[in-house]
Amino acid sequence: MGIEIEKKYRLTRERRERLITRLQESGATHVGEEFEENTLYAGGNLDSSRQVLRLRRIGSRTILTYKERFTSASSIKHHREDETGVEDPQALADILDALGYKPTLVYEKRRSTWLLKGTEIVVDELPFGLFVEIEGEENSITEVEQLLHLDEAETEMATYPELARKHGEKRGDVIEVRFK
Repeated sequence: MGIEIEKKYRLTRERRERLITRLQESGATHVGEEFEENTLYAGGNLDSSRQVLRLRRIGSRTILTYKERFTSASSIKHHREDETGVEDPQALADILDALGYKPTLVYEKRRSTWLLKGTEIVVDELPFGLFVEIEGEENSITEVEQLLHLDEAETEMATYPELARKHGEKRGDVIEVRFK
């Protein structure tokens, strides 16, 4: 079982541009940019208020993820996160369907990934906004937050699935949030 520790912030376009400049000036390593399609499933014993079963497609790669949010009032979130690569995404979707898990939410994301001082920084664009997440140990998150001047940014406590449900469009039994 893996534990993910992260803090998320909401960005304006201006703050995003300043952040990218600060990342470059601070010596952060730019890993790359990716487009993702995330499909979340419901069914079985999943409690959608704290658990996620997600099939993420990134180019030719597909990853199945189980996440479980731990209860906390802190702006630094802790999740259980287990992931595995998927060789045949359609076969897995068929298996999930046969087990009673149905797609309920699909959202798209453009992600730019950076590494700095033992943390992973992802700058995300979703159809409903701009965000940045810092993932690492709590002390590293706090250090990088200050280095990048994010301690003044608005912390976002909602998860992407929660935000996608709020901003999405219902199509049949699935809520979708896609770029135009």
